[in-house]
Amino acid sequence: MWVRAQVRRWQKREGFDKVVLYTRGTMHSTVWAMVLCVVLLSVTRPVRHSDAPAFLIAGTVLAAIAQGVCSVPLVARALDSYLGREPVARRLIALAAGLSVANAAGLLTLGGYTGTETFPELTLALGAVVWPFLTPFVLAVPVWASGAAIAAVAFGMSGGTLVAGATGSFASTTLAGVGFGSALIFATVRLSAWTLGIMQKLRDARDVETRLAVAEERLRFGRDMHDVLGRNLAVIALKSELAVELGQRGKPAAMEQMVEVQRIARASQQEVRDVVRGYREADLSTELLGAQGVLRAAGIACTVHGDGGQLPAPVQSVLGWAVREAATNVLRHGDPQRCAIRLEAAGDGVRLVVENDGVAPGRTVVPGGGSGLHGLRERLAAVGGSLDAGPTGDGLFHLAATVPLPAPRNAASSPLKNR
Repeated sequence: MWVRAQVRRWQKREGFDKVVLYTRGTMHSTVWAMVLCVVLLSVTRPVRHSDAPAFLIAGTVLAAIAQGVCSVPLVARALDSYLGREPVARRLIALAAGLSVANAAGLLTLGGYTGTETFPELTLALGAVVWPFLTPFVLAVPVWASGAAIAAVAFGMSGGTLVAGATGSFASTTLAGVGFGSALIFATVRLSAWTLGIMQKLRDARDVETRLAVAEERLRFGRDMHDVLGRNLAVIALKSELAVELGQRGKPAAMEQMVEVQRIARASQQEVRDVVRGYREADLSTELLGAQGVLRAAGIACTVHGDGGQLPAPVQSVLGWAVREAATNVLRHGDPQRCAIRLEAAGDGVRLVVENDGVAPGRTVVPGGGSGLHGLRERLAAVGGSLDAGPTGDGLFHLAATVPLPAPRNAASSPLKNR
């Protein structure tokens, strides 16, 4: 049951979590495998049958176990340090180095009692001793420091065998064996940590991409809601005020205005549903007719030139949003009497121009505009277009949205028709 539960827990983990668990588990299990190797080699028959005192054998075994215990937090912290988190405490590295030296000294002393000829496993034991120390060490220090440590360990172990009475051939074998094993530790551990670091960066990049996508969707939703409801709410407010005035005068036309308010409210509900579902696209011809009707209903003389019926759908959509935003601004700001909307060719593109006389004398108008114009600039930038909006200095407010066409259009098939 326990094994089955662990398998289920493993299957529920994400890919990156599996790699992290596998990498850390491999490092720890390899370290403890080397500790077990040292313990077993410290109590082999040549050692037991030698004159080595029991406390020396026990001390060597305990030093090996202490190395394994010390490596548990050291490997974890060294891997975190390699991945850019907290650095490893120097005292912990110093403790691991001291235990490694003590364990190696114990093995070399045992080799002196047994004789290297009767204890050929000494080279393997010395190689296993350095594993618990070098595994975290090569992660916590730069490459050059790792190389220097490997060379020092290899020559130190080789020299130690000479002190223990080994022959030059045995010392050379120890130098080659410990040096190769240490280099193998460096390569495998650093490669595993490097792979884990790359996967962590990929996961972080994916998380950033997800957050950016969410933020972009929020901006799109906010922009669409502003563009959809801005004009409709302005019209509802205008017609409600008109209905109140007509009702106070006892005129039946107030009922017609309230019916129109009801219709616009229901249309707004459907448009909000479309925005939520992501299906909302503005139709240029519909928006031109709607803007003209709304402005005329507000008592503003509005003329429209061109309908853009032959324009590509993306161009129609973005210009439709521009018409809606421009009409909303005309209703909300100033007190205009006239408004002109026209579509005209602009080189390899098309330009929508909206002008009204609603700029009051002495009133300051910020060319950058509010959130509506900012959102409109974003829409235009998505199709390579641009927006120019601001007062002209003669009491007019001018808005021009320019959008490039995907292919040149000839005069015979011009997409701009006069209304």
